[in-house]
Amino acid sequence: MADNYLEKRYEEVFGPSGGHKSAPRRPSLDTLLLHNRSYRGFVKDHVVHRRQLDAMIAVNTRVASSVNLQRLRFRPVVKGPEADQVNKHIRMGRGLPHLQLPFPGTEPEAFIVVCSTVPENPGIDIDLGISLQSMLLKAVEMGLGGLIIRNFDREPLREVLALPFEPVCVLAVGKPAERIELVPVHEGDELGYYRRDGIHYVPKLTAEDLTI
Repeated sequence: MADNYLEKRYEEVFGPSGGHKSAPRRPSLDTLLLHNRSYRGFVKDHVVHRRQLDAMIAVNTRVASSVNLQRLRFRPVVKGPEADQVNKHIRMGRGLPHLQLPFPGTEPEAFIVVCSTVPENPGIDIDLGISLQSMLLKAVEMGLGGLIIRNFDREPLREVLALPFEPVCVLAVGKPAERIELVPVHEGDELGYYRRDGIHYVPKLTAEDLTI
């Protein structure tokens, strides 16, 4: 488990962070996308602060929204009793049930619960995808990572957090404790993610296979 994997990868691309620099180099979109993986294990002693969750939520003031209705609302949850309650109502790693993820001691301790002010519909789903991806890219920019969770107990979670709206997704946030590698595959190949020697592998179709 390389808990400083992102930092190492950043230095491989941009060089060491020490020394004099005339101006900091910001990671490219391609780099952010590469590091924006679905992490199911987090460094326990790294605390995600409320201001970081607020910065992630703030990206929603600058992203697209279907018919510009802006129907999503966001409930930040930081380390503490509420986070413990959220962990009781979420399920992670459905594609690897035999591993019973997350491993003990790597549970997420910060979340953004995304709610909708109206019943879920195609427009809400479009907004949700844009919002989640944008917030995760912001998390990666801050040296964090996350996991989009749709497999959770909606009504119990709504009750325990006293949410005024229906929760439609939970975004777990933390410092990744996993190494994830993308594997290029072709149409017809197996697409299920898998783990080998402590590395999480994610098959991805090539651009040629995705292009009609």
